[in-house]
Formats: sequence, structure tokens, C-alpha cells
Amino acid sequence: MKLNDLRDKDGATHSKKRLGRGIGSGSGKTAGRGVKGQKARSGVAVNGFEGGQMPLYRRLPKRGFNNIFAKSFVVVSLARIQAALDAKKLDAKATVTADALVAAGVIRRVKDGVRILSDGDIKAKLAFDVAGASKAAIEKIEKAGGSVKLPEKAAAE
Repeated sequence: MKLNDLRDKDGATHSKKRLGRGIGSGSGKTAGRGVKGQKARSGVAVNGFEGGQMPLYRRLPKRGFNNIFAKSFVVVSLARIQAALDAKKLDAKATVTADALVAAGVIRRVKDGVRILSDGDIKAKLAFDVAGASKAAIEKIEKAGGSVKLPEKAAAE
């Protein structure tokens, strides 16, 4: 096989329709757009328009709200951390931080912090410095001889 032998399989590419090129082409005159009206013109965007009927998105009630102050934590299970330890990606002697988890490939990005959940078990004695952890996860870590350092909650004023 040579580079000049390379080509697409038959039928893989379609030649584009040449619109408005005479009546004999089958798509001449109105070029497949029908006759007159808003949609026959250029620059039409009528998404969600239901011909004057009240559109669905306005018929349905509004519900809930979006909390702009909500924090988005990356969730990590104890099983995932133990797997990283077994694969020698995490150092058991060093403190486990968000940056250490990113470097080990356990998580992709930090977002607003890392929260540890109690899925699975942990065997190693680890020190964690993370944004959050569930009660069950803290119990399992402390039972294995480790410790969890969480940020202090700011005093509500």
C-alpha cells in the first residue's frame, strides 16, 4: 500500500446538493425551502415557537432554584485511595492532599475541594488534609490508625 493508493470507501462521501441550479436539478427555484413564509427566508431561528400557542416551557411551573454559593466537591471513595496505594501511586508516609490525589491520577481536577466517602476499606495508616469527609469515612480512617484534618468552619456572624 502506498500513500497515493489511500482513498475513502465507496459511498463514504456524498457530494453536496447544488441548490437553486435550474428546474431540471430537482432542487431549483425555491431550493427545497417550499414557498414564501418566514422559514423560506434566511436567518430563521424559531426554536420553541409553537405557532402562537403558549409554548411548553411557559406552560410548565417554575420549580427549584440554583444556589450560586454551592460548593462542588470531587468525591473520592476509600476503596479508590486504597487501590492507588496498592498500585504505589500514593505515598503512604506523606499527607494525602487534593494535589497528591491529582498527581496520583486518582482525581482529574480539584474543583472546590475533595470529599472522602466510606465506600470500601482502608488498610494503611494515612493522614488526610481534605475539604470534607463523611462520618463513616473518618471512623474507618481512624480505626486504621490514620487521621483526618478538615478546614475549620468560619464562625457565623
